[in-house]
Amino acid sequence: MRAYLDGAAFLGQGWRLLRQRPRLLLLGMVPAVIVFVVLAGLFVLLVTQLGDVAAWMTPFADDWSDPLRSVLRWGLGLALVLAALVLAASTFTGLTLAVGDPFYEHIWRASEDLLGPVKLGDGLGFWESLRDGLKLSLVGLGISLLVLVSGFVPVVGPVLAVVLGLVLSGRMLARDLVENPLAARGFDKPAQRELLHPHRRTLHGFGIVTQACFLVPLGGVLIMPAAIAGATALVRDVLPDERGPAYEKAALRR
Repeated sequence: MRAYLDGAAFLGQGWRLLRQRPRLLLLGMVPAVIVFVVLAGLFVLLVTQLGDVAAWMTPFADDWSDPLRSVLRWGLGLALVLAALVLAASTFTGLTLAVGDPFYEHIWRASEDLLGPVKLGDGLGFWESLRDGLKLSLVGLGISLLVLVSGFVPVVGPVLAVVLGLVLSGRMLARDLVENPLAARGFDKPAQRELLHPHRRTLHGFGIVTQACFLVPLGGVLIMPAAIAGATALVRDVLPDERGPAYEKAALRR
């Protein structure tokens, strides 16, 4: 449990890093705001049509007695909302990372400077970041379908949906956020997996708390810049050779 809490603390460290350069926060919100407006509009459209959608998906329940039919469709409607939230959060992350790659690369490199100088390469590049962002969105769609199916489980379904959505999408999000700093250090995907394996609980703790913030209205807009900076600090944490005085000073404030 301690490792998960340590991972969650990196999000707070990301906030503290960006407080030293407030303009980075505003810069990181630009692509997030654009994607949020689009996804929020689609979510509102779903909610306004939720009753009709739930009825369309359960025609077999038309002849059921009213209490049982209402419980089924209410549960399905709740599962649809939860799945839509997970999908929006996952899609938001992928699309925002893809659209905002130049913005977030600037934030990531500025965070590296704040933590102390280190030799870096070019990172992923725009097209690879775009591809990974779209891939993240597709994986998020798969997770959302799994969350939706779990919503059919009586009583525990909605709770199970929330837990599954946070854990699965949080793990995926964390690995995506640390990919650019690690790629700039020459780590390909297999090398990244090997490096991060001993720190997987810390990584997952960071991803889960970040993903949970994304489920709050406007949370993704506010949190994304801090998540980029926090992921940079996390990479420094798993690479002891890069823990300079600036890193240690920031870590003491976690």
